[in-house]
Amino acid sequence: MARIKIAYLGGGSSRAPGTMASFVHHGEEFDGSEFVLIDLDPDRLEVVRTMTEKMAAHAGLDITVTATTDRREGVRDVDAVLSSFRPGGFEARALDERIPLKYGVIGQETQGPGGMMMALRSVQVMKGLCEDLADVAPRARIFNYTNPVNIVSQAVSDHTDIPVVSFCEGPIFFPHSVARAAGLEPDRLKATMAGLNHNCWAAEASYDGEDAFPILRERWQALKDDPAAEPFLKRVLHLAVAMNAIPADYFGYYYYRDEILRQLQLAPTTRSEDIMAELPDYWTHYRDQAASAAPQLDPARSRGGIHELELAIDAMNAFYNDTGARLPFNVPNTGGVLPGFEERTVVELWGTVDAKGFHPEPQKPLPRSGLGLTQQLAQYQMLAADAAWDGDRTDAVRAMAAHPLVPSLPVAEALYDEMAAAQAAWLPQRLHPSR
Repeated sequence: MARIKIAYLGGGSSRAPGTMASFVHHGEEFDGSEFVLIDLDPDRLEVVRTMTEKMAAHAGLDITVTATTDRREGVRDVDAVLSSFRPGGFEARALDERIPLKYGVIGQETQGPGGMMMALRSVQVMKGLCEDLADVAPRARIFNYTNPVNIVSQAVSDHTDIPVVSFCEGPIFFPHSVARAAGLEPDRLKATMAGLNHNCWAAEASYDGEDAFPILRERWQALKDDPAAEPFLKRVLHLAVAMNAIPADYFGYYYYRDEILRQLQLAPTTRSEDIMAELPDYWTHYRDQAASAAPQLDPARSRGGIHELELAIDAMNAFYNDTGARLPFNVPNTGGVLPGFEERTVVELWGTVDAKGFHPEPQKPLPRSGLGLTQQLAQYQMLAADAAWDGDRTDAVRAMAAHPLVPSLPVAEALYDEMAAAQAAWLPQRLHPSR
């Protein structure tokens, strides 16, 4: 079993209790390890630390848990950093979601202008983390869940020698959305997704060993005129049949842009505003559990459930315990393993993980029907990563204008300046709007 020192950057977040519950669930794989929770809020850190200690003791595990607001000291001599934080909190996310709607542009956490602003904030913190690791933890690896995971990994991979891999459960669950839409059993639909994070495809899929697409086309004919069908499921099945490929859920923002934009503009609140209304109850529940003798999280009152970031935990187990597990992950396209993308592009695909590293499986080209859009998003991804790492306002506008959801350069300029002004407290001076 791995006996390592792990820093959790974001250890006081609303997802942290579920993440630490997941580590305890995997306890035998990490028994004897040390965890350092790092965040900005000392009170919430203490809640998570107390819960974790009690859960570990109840499970009979030998782990050490500390907490600190000092990032540099927190990562000293660590083997691994689990990164899952949100600079600016949900207040910044609400701005990401709401401001673009004024310009007739979709506001979303990882896609479009909102996703780019999240990247600018996230990469700024990651840059400081990398400086700390180079000084006080030279053997550390970053296991990243901080969004947008593709742009964060792109920036770190392009500008440092620190090993970084990003994770998202999307490649596991996107085929399930198509299966549910078609009224099929999700676990019986097999598809290997590849592409970019939140923007991946599978050109081949099977259901009980047979080609799935004739079944999907048949089910679409029955669903397309059903007025009671859930709009999201209807869209995802339509897209799968039209493109003859299993899509990531997030492609709905591109292929049904007008429909989703109207939906967001008419909604009284954004997703982030809804989450902020729920946060007090989450923390009431966490504090209650921290005060109990044997903490037990209620999935209905825990942000994201009770087994959070489990894919990164699986990857840590596979790497440090040399298991050879097959997992999806985001890494540079070294050797052009995914045809159609530059070698430095961070791509999302499946592969095996062992003590020697992350080994992507050879990939077939993406379906031609979705290749062009995905390549455009890859170019945007690299522009956004460079702007976030050391660029200025001009670089950021250039990246925003390259995104397919942004209709013109004037819109990109005006939208960036308004968003950057609203978020100036979380951005470096070089990225502030023009005066």
